[in-house]
Amino acid sequence: MKKPWHAFYPKTIPFEVEIPSCSIYHFLERATQDFPNHKAIIDGDVELTYTELKQAVDRFAAALHRRGFKKGDRLGIMLYNCKEYIIAYFGVQRLGGIVVQLNPMYQQHELNFMLGDSEPSWLVCESNQIEKLDRISYRKKLSIVTIDKDNNQNPYLYNWIDEENDDIPSMQINSREDVAVLQYTGGTTGTPKGVMITHYNTAASVYHTYLTDAGALQRPGERIFGIFPMFHGAGLMVMLSCIFYAGAYIPIKHFRPDDALYMIRKYRPSQISVPPTVFVALLNHHDFKEDDLSSLKVCRTGSAPIPLEVLQAFEQKSGVRISETYGLTESNAICIRTFSKDVIKTRSTGIPVPNTEVKIVDLETGMKEMPIGEPGEILLKSPQIMKGYWKNQEETARSLRNGWLYTGDLGTLDGDGFLYVVGRKKEMIIAGGYNIYPNEVDEVLYQHPAVAEACTFGIPDAYRGETVKAAIVLKAEHSTTEEEIIEWCRERMAKYKVPRKIEFRDQLPKSGVGKILRRELVEENLEQMNRK
Repeated sequence: MKKPWHAFYPKTIPFEVEIPSCSIYHFLERATQDFPNHKAIIDGDVELTYTELKQAVDRFAAALHRRGFKKGDRLGIMLYNCKEYIIAYFGVQRLGGIVVQLNPMYQQHELNFMLGDSEPSWLVCESNQIEKLDRISYRKKLSIVTIDKDNNQNPYLYNWIDEENDDIPSMQINSREDVAVLQYTGGTTGTPKGVMITHYNTAASVYHTYLTDAGALQRPGERIFGIFPMFHGAGLMVMLSCIFYAGAYIPIKHFRPDDALYMIRKYRPSQISVPPTVFVALLNHHDFKEDDLSSLKVCRTGSAPIPLEVLQAFEQKSGVRISETYGLTESNAICIRTFSKDVIKTRSTGIPVPNTEVKIVDLETGMKEMPIGEPGEILLKSPQIMKGYWKNQEETARSLRNGWLYTGDLGTLDGDGFLYVVGRKKEMIIAGGYNIYPNEVDEVLYQHPAVAEACTFGIPDAYRGETVKAAIVLKAEHSTTEEEIIEWCRERMAKYKVPRKIEFRDQLPKSGVGKILRRELVEENLEQMNRK
């Protein structure tokens, strides 16, 4: 059925496309068959062709299989962007296993829950993570493989590859049903949930990205920067899209403006997908030159709103329009995006990709479709949408209803079907592209012996999009400082979640039934900022 937004599709993009029921491993296999000697990865001084990458993947898979790993088993990957991430990821997919995505910045209590929930048998990490892992209760059930030598205390990934074992079972993948990845996300409760992404969900995301790039990228030979971390759903899709194009993936472990500019000048990438903070950092760099961005053909941003002035400045200096996108972990990255310069409306995140529908419903029942221009909850329907939440039927039933994903985000649609995101029903903070769940930070604050009440919220930040602030009421006869609270948090959670600002108050705003009013704190802070 034709939708209003179809009138704005470029002629090269179909309204519907048949998604192949293939495995994720198929994309690597196909690229290797077609372009065996083309560069697949450029990681520092190491370059791998597609033949070399596939050989490493297959031998890692064979080593896992020899040690008892079988279809449906879980393996955690806790790495920053690097070639070993890709080897481990595709090795697990080759065996029909499930990759558990783990942020290397997670601390003890975060890992304890996710590992206990997903129950992986194996975990691949750097050796500097082992001390942290040794402090969690799940450690005794976990076999660790390191990507660097660890004084022979744990298996070394390259020793496994050097076994030159080629004994791998035949592939038996049900693309629509078999879960490939568990990507943990939070929610209004702050309790992480494992989003189940199937092989079919991933194939749909890859094909939609390919189609909506509308021929801007060619196969093979593109150079694509991996700045978004692969432990994030968006970063994983960047890598997979690169493999689909048989391009050269250049993993960036940590984004630092000086290093990024050097690498842009050295490698001349044709595509980058990054949070808005990266564009801000590059444009404001003291050594930035307009020619630095001339190699780019495709630029995408997501995970947080991008200021209009940044969009305009970037387009003026690079000649390439940033494609804004909208998606969630549950939608396996992008479902809505701006396409070409001819299909853009100011402050809209765009229109649905092929095979995808969007609608806005009322907040009370979630059943009544809202009139054009009226805000409500954003609902999505797409072959990209997750299978559900791992071992959590209640949350799955709440989020997936009649084929629609209830996103928890607020938005409006205009008469042409362009989406405008206006807020979040959930109280998630997005700082520097990272999702931060206030209740998760509150829990750590409440553990401090001097804290009686705490409420975490996001406030606008010119660089990070939002930054984390906490309002705290101290217990009687207790005292502490802003620096002590921040240090307390830093020791107990990932750096990007730590509050940057602490406000001590005599009391917090509450409803008639005693619920702390987080939104009121946000509004108070916005008023104060506007008065300055």
